Amino acid sequence: MKTTITHFLQEQSCANICVVDAAGKPYCFSCFYVFDAEEGLLHFKSSNDTYHVRLLKNNPNVAGTVLPDSLNKLIVKGIQFEGCLLPAHHPLVAQAHRRYLRKYPMSAVIAGEVWTIQVNFVKFTNSSKVFGKKTIWNRAAMEV
Repeated sequence: MKTTITHFLQEQSCANICVVDAAGKPYCFSCFYVFDAEEGLLHFKSSNDTYHVRLLKNNPNVAGTVLPDSLNKLIVKGIQFEGCLLPAHHPLVAQAHRRYLRKYPMSAVIAGEVWTIQVNFVKFTNSSKVFGKKTIWNRAAMEV
């Protein structure tokens, strides 16, 4: 993944994620996350019985956004992404809980599980130097 994208994602802490129910109706939720730049994974913590986790179990495909933790209304900057929830037994999920606790140690006392989204597509808009500058990354293009 391009370093401009990974650097931005590692600096931020909150993502907005959209899932879809069985009828095709979207549902969005916000969460604190940790980003694994090496594997392109986004880890978040949530309870197993939440509505969005139940939806994710039925349809693991997601889309989402990440904005800067501190907004500057004069500079357009943010991420749009697509990905999929990895199953708990997937090898890339093994270190998710440890990574999440490292960034958010207080989460140890909060109920829930750490879930992992494999990010497959990113569009990073960054107008801090050039208005409308977009950087695109696509996992499928990297695996060819």
